[in-house]
Amino acid sequence: MNYQAMTNSAIAAELGNRLERLRLERNMTQMALADEIGITAKSYRQLIAGGGKLENMIAALRALNCLSQLDNFLPEPPPSPLEQLKLRGKQRQRARITKHPSASEQTAEGVNEPTAKSLGLDW
Repeated sequence: MNYQAMTNSAIAAELGNRLERLRLERNMTQMALADEIGITAKSYRQLIAGGGKLENMIAALRALNCLSQLDNFLPEPPPSPLEQLKLRGKQRQRARITKHPSASEQTAEGVNEPTAKSLGLDW
């Protein structure tokens, strides 16, 4: 759908039509849905015609177990690049090199034998 070419009233009416289709898929009457969300049948008819309050639309989506559709309607914006950098925290820039072997790594002859630890192996 080309929403840019539509008026605000036409978009609201399209949302109302979609709500009405959801209600019919759930096999609910207009009166039953209106009672469940706490509005009159006349207010519900105004809602599906494109009028009504956003709060009533949310209540209707809740009653129809379709609140997850709100993420499609208005998704959460991703964090800005600066926020992503702040969330990442401080990262390592270099690897650490061991300069002096420990006394346990030297043999009786005074020659260093490589060990798993001196080779950088953690296992």
